[in-house]
Amino acid sequence: MRAARTAYPLKWRIMDALEGVAAAIWPARFRRATPYLMLLPAVLLVGLLVLGLIQIADASLRTLDTTTFQFSDDYSIANFRRALTEPLFLVVAQRSLIAALIVTAVTLVFAFPYAYLMVRTRSPGLRKFLLIALFLPFFIGQVVRAYGWLIILGNQGMVNEALGLVGVAPMRLIYNYPAVLFGLVQYMLPFAVLMLAPALTAIPEELEAAAGSLGANWVRTFVHVVLPLARPGFIGAGVVVLTLSLTDFAVPAILGGGSQDFIANAIYDQFFRTSDQGLGATLALMLVALGSVLVGLVFALFGAGTLAMGRSRV
Repeated sequence: MRAARTAYPLKWRIMDALEGVAAAIWPARFRRATPYLMLLPAVLLVGLLVLGLIQIADASLRTLDTTTFQFSDDYSIANFRRALTEPLFLVVAQRSLIAALIVTAVTLVFAFPYAYLMVRTRSPGLRKFLLIALFLPFFIGQVVRAYGWLIILGNQGMVNEALGLVGVAPMRLIYNYPAVLFGLVQYMLPFAVLMLAPALTAIPEELEAAAGSLGANWVRTFVHVVLPLARPGFIGAGVVVLTLSLTDFAVPAILGGGSQDFIANAIYDQFFRTSDQGLGATLALMLVALGSVLVGLVFALFGAGTLAMGRSRV
């Protein structure tokens, strides 16, 4: 008896007991519904998102009476007309779009060599160091990182103090557009690396070796072999960085100092400073529409990349 128990470990007996309990609670005839039940939390979350968008759409069609601070009962497109014609909102939208495009391009340029070295390095120590350096920023909030750049780049910051030691006058390194772009690139870099790394891992090293054996130098191998095969990763990383940059709030608010607001900052101002929820809801819907159009264009022109779960067109 003791030998039989030894041959059948305790963990297996526990698993058998759990399977028996599961079979009693959830009979076999219900097992076909299991995948659909597992999707239920996601469906509920999407449903809540849709309900929220319906509420926002309803609010966007109601105008605020500035004399009584009451919203109209009748629907109108006055908020949309105002958002599309007032120079302030047009400038904010243009600034957000241009920044998102610049940040996406620069982030991909910096993220690719990092991801390539992390995937291809032969040194376990270097790979661990790159992984730790990649994931460490995720343990620090975006607001904390943005304020950290204020300490480094501020008028009395470390950079200006170092410049003062060599006789250079203090420079204005924050509260301007380049500072916002710099902060966004630093924040988006880990996301891009995480999206590029799986695509680079899927490229067999033998292909690069074969290109070299056929006479291609590393530049031609990189251009004609690595980059085309890494395209799905570029698409996935580009979409993620583009949408996150377009909708960012903290970096423009902190490093921009109120002079380089994005659409998200304008939405916040309308909801919580001027109490014009109708106009804020309108700007929110326009931001959703702008991001959706950009993502749709990327998918139409380049495919879905790694976001297509392995069915992308290379």
